[in-house]
Amino acid sequence: MIDLSMTARKIINNVETVIVGKRQQLILSLVAWFCEGHILLEDVPGVAKTMLARALASSVGCSFKRIQCTPDLLPTDVTGTSIFNQKTIEFEFRPGPIFAQIVLSDEINRTTPRTQAALLEAMAERCVTVDGVTRPLQPPFLVVATQNPIDHEGTFPLPEAQLDRFLMRFSLGYPGFDDELKMLAMLQHGHPLDRLQSVVSAAELIACQQAVREVEVHDKVRQYLLQIIHDTRENEDLALGASPRASIALFRACQAMAAIRGRQFVLPDDVKRVAGPVLTHRLILRPESRLRKLTANHILDEVIAEIAVPTLDA
Repeated sequence: MIDLSMTARKIINNVETVIVGKRQQLILSLVAWFCEGHILLEDVPGVAKTMLARALASSVGCSFKRIQCTPDLLPTDVTGTSIFNQKTIEFEFRPGPIFAQIVLSDEINRTTPRTQAALLEAMAERCVTVDGVTRPLQPPFLVVATQNPIDHEGTFPLPEAQLDRFLMRFSLGYPGFDDELKMLAMLQHGHPLDRLQSVVSAAELIACQQAVREVEVHDKVRQYLLQIIHDTRENEDLALGASPRASIALFRACQAMAAIRGRQFVLPDDVKRVAGPVLTHRLILRPESRLRKLTANHILDEVIAEIAVPTLDA
C-alpha cells in the first residue's frame, strides 16, 4: 500500500524549492491530480501559474507540453493531424500537445470556442478522436488551464459546460513581502526550475489515484456533503446550483484531501476546505444578486454556515 501522504509531501517539498509561500495552492493542485481532475488557474499575469504546472511535471517525471492559446489557434493544433507521407504513400498521424501527461493551456479564454471544445473530450474521456480513430491519453493526465480575470478585450469566456469540466478553480495570488524577498534570492544565479529533479514516478502517482478511492466516507459525512449541494440548488440568489457532477467532484476531492493529510477517513472539515475551489465556478448567480455585489464564494459560505456539522454518536 502506497503512503499517499508521504508521496504528497515529497512533491510539495520539491515544488517549494521553486514556488515559495503557496502551500495551500500546492495541496489543492495535488488534490485535483489525485482525483484525476483538472485545474483552472484564474489570476493576474506573472504569479507563477505556468511555473506551477512545469514544476509539477518535473517533480513526477511526466511529459509536459504548453499550448499558448491565441484567437487563430485551430483544434488540430491541439489534438494533432494526419499528414500524407510521400515515401510510404500513407497518411501518418502527428500527435498534438494534448498527448502529453501534463498539458498547460495558457490563457484558455483567448482562443475560440471551437478550439476550447477540442479539450473537452480529452478532459472528460481521456482520449482523443481524430479522423475517426480514438487514441487514449497516457496517464496520469492533467490539464492546467490559466486565464486572466482582468483583461477581457478580445477574449472568449468559457461556457458553463466547459467550466464544469474543471474539478477546481483557484488563484495563486501575489506573494507576501518575505516570500518575494526569498524568491529574488533564489533567482539570482539562475532559475531553480532548471535544477528541479523528479522525486516521484508516474507509476507512484497512478497508485495514489487508485488509493484515494479507498478512503472511507461515513454516511453522515456523505449526507452533509449532499446537503451543501442541494442547498445551492434551492438558494434564491443562484440561477443555477451545483450539478450531480459537482457532488461527485466534491466527494472525490474530500477523499484526496483526507488522504494527503494522512487519514483513511473523511472529516467534515475536509468538505469545508475543498468546497470553495470545487463548487464556486459551477454556481451561476442571478443578475439581481450580481447587482447587490454578491459573489459565489459569499453565497457558498452562507450555505455552509447554515448546515449543522455532523457528529458521531458516543
